[in-house]
Amino acid sequence: MNDMTPLPCASTVRSGKQARGLHVITWGCQMNVYDSERMTDVLRPLGYEAVDAPDRADMIILNTCHIRDRAAEKVFSELGRLRLVKEARAQAGQQTVLAVAGCVAQAEGREILARAPYVDIVLGPQTYHRLPEMVARAARAAGAVIETDFPVEQKFDFLPPEREVPAGGAAFLTIQEGCDKFCSFCVVPYTRGAEASRPVAAIMDEARRLVAHGVREITLLGQNVNAYHGDGPDGTTWGLARLTAELAGQVGVERIRYTTSHPRDMDDGLVAAHREQPALMPFLHLPVQSGSDRVLAAMNRGHTAQEYRDLVARLRTARPDLALSSDFIVGHPGETDEDFEQTMQLIRDIGFAQAYSFKYSPRPGTPASNAGAQVPEDVKDARLQRLQALLREQQDAFNAASVGQRVDVLFTGRGRKPGQISGKSPYLQAVHVEGPDSLIGQVAEVDIVKLHTNSLGGVLTGETDRV
Repeated sequence: MNDMTPLPCASTVRSGKQARGLHVITWGCQMNVYDSERMTDVLRPLGYEAVDAPDRADMIILNTCHIRDRAAEKVFSELGRLRLVKEARAQAGQQTVLAVAGCVAQAEGREILARAPYVDIVLGPQTYHRLPEMVARAARAAGAVIETDFPVEQKFDFLPPEREVPAGGAAFLTIQEGCDKFCSFCVVPYTRGAEASRPVAAIMDEARRLVAHGVREITLLGQNVNAYHGDGPDGTTWGLARLTAELAGQVGVERIRYTTSHPRDMDDGLVAAHREQPALMPFLHLPVQSGSDRVLAAMNRGHTAQEYRDLVARLRTARPDLALSSDFIVGHPGETDEDFEQTMQLIRDIGFAQAYSFKYSPRPGTPASNAGAQVPEDVKDARLQRLQALLREQQDAFNAASVGQRVDVLFTGRGRKPGQISGKSPYLQAVHVEGPDSLIGQVAEVDIVKLHTNSLGGVLTGETDRV
């Protein structure tokens, strides 16, 4: 979920103005995907229409992520490629506005302008509601525009109420931003700011519009989404459990997911919600990072390995079919062989349907970046290979156990083969079947009949004879 693979953001314009091409390249987590969609919404009144290639774009936005190793250098490498596009268009008499957004922009804004002076706009994740103003300023000014402050106003209050609804019946909805946890390895508190929750009414309104446009599954997003504490319409503060119950009951959202969660914010009400709310999908991303109490303390995670085990036990008691995903970092400063083995044991004890794992890499300004006892790269490499092999074994076993099961699949698009459609199971597994395009955006029963490397093959209920 924190991948640096570029993802083109697609949308269309419904405007009488002459369309101008907009190409958004998105790196990182689902929150960046949501931000890219909303940046497109903000620019739509200016006549921008999404195009699938940068050489057709009058404006290019690179929406960045600071999670992975050498994130800033990857941004500068991509900017070098986009500079050639901008120069080629200029030679053809076409102006191109080049913007860098997201967490790298927030952390490295001045450096971006110093090393890439051809960039026109640099904006942090809290200021994209000001994009129309920035575009106008960039057109008027000789120099670049930079907006990396944390404005007093909530950006969500200034976004257009209507948004382009993604095809496929599933959508992201940001309900919380920022982080107060200050894990020693993480830049999020410095790039996204303090924890802040959107008001309940604004979330419900956005969800209603999504459902009215055919969305069946909503993934609620936040850096610490289960830390959500929003102002309710009744004058009280609502937590995530109450919000999900109302989204299902009042709004009619059929399937609800939320990510990313922190173990410290998984309260009794949210645990109970997994037992009481059928709309909550039986899949939870719950990062633990390490199985060593010593490393967890150095990371400032605020929980022990046993507390994490106990929390998982409570969740599985509430929802026995709950599948878990997690994050792991190997080679955090000071991690010993014994610490690593404790992480491996935690993985064996719990069992994960999916997981993301990384080698520790320093982030400037974070406490761990200045810590002593940095783990050698070859040691980190060896540990990561062992850890990923165990996680892959567990994921394969979980997927193999799905063969022979009947599940409800939300079909989100066409598959790679002619006549094939694909979707997601309740456990967030990719499922492919032969079926009509008319099922895209719909939920249908599927019998799982095949196990593939990273997906499952199935047949629509009643069509088992086609296997």
